[in-house]
Amino acid sequence: MAEEKHSKQQNKTRKKQAGTAGRKSSAARRKKRTGKRKIDRRQMTVALVLVGIAIAVTLFLLSLGGRLSTIMESFPFSGKTDSELTGTEQDEMDVNDDGRPPLDVQLLTPNSYSRPQIALNEINGIVIHYTANPGADAQANRDYFESLKDNGITYASSHFVIGLEGEIIQCIPSSEIAYASNERNHDTLSIECCHADESGALNDATYQSLVELTAWLCRHFEISPDNVIRHYDVSGKICPKYFVEHEDAWNTFLDEVRAAV
Repeated sequence: MAEEKHSKQQNKTRKKQAGTAGRKSSAARRKKRTGKRKIDRRQMTVALVLVGIAIAVTLFLLSLGGRLSTIMESFPFSGKTDSELTGTEQDEMDVNDDGRPPLDVQLLTPNSYSRPQIALNEINGIVIHYTANPGADAQANRDYFESLKDNGITYASSHFVIGLEGEIIQCIPSSEIAYASNERNHDTLSIECCHADESGALNDATYQSLVELTAWLCRHFEISPDNVIRHYDVSGKICPKYFVEHEDAWNTFLDEVRAAV
């Protein structure tokens, strides 16, 4: 009896120990699973942080790229620095050190109708125009070109517009074509001239700026004054009107450009 009682006691002890071991094992497994879940959550948090950083860096680089593009697009075709053609730091000077007249750089917003951003691969000439818009100043004509991006009524622009007070606004970088000179858009720079009345004659301020700008462009891009032409010489259009109707005035203008070059 004593042995039987002792055996029963051992069995109870073993069952108790087994139960205790089982509970410990279950607890250990739960603890292990809990720890794994914590690790998984930490890994997920780290991954999300890294993804967020990658997105932020990408957006920053895209923004930086846009700013760099805006800066680069105003560089002259020759590869010289912006200050030589489109810089603003010397615009208040009467004439810059290299002889360039002051420019008010107001580049058009890129668009299909007035600034398509098509590369001007070479510059072989300069085409002179008149605005055919008596009394309107350079700003009004520049703003008309800008408005085409919204209304799309025609394709038109010019690299430069010279106003009634001799002011010069640059609308298109010299590295891009302007919609001004028909089949010569691809290899020429264009200059629009404002005029006071229907005759198309230029006042003294506009005329002087035209001579200075044309001569400087000839020097800067190594263009012969013989390659300074009228829109009329490209398409037969009566433009610039006064210089088409007064050949002697046109020849005098070319002589003054040659002398200034």
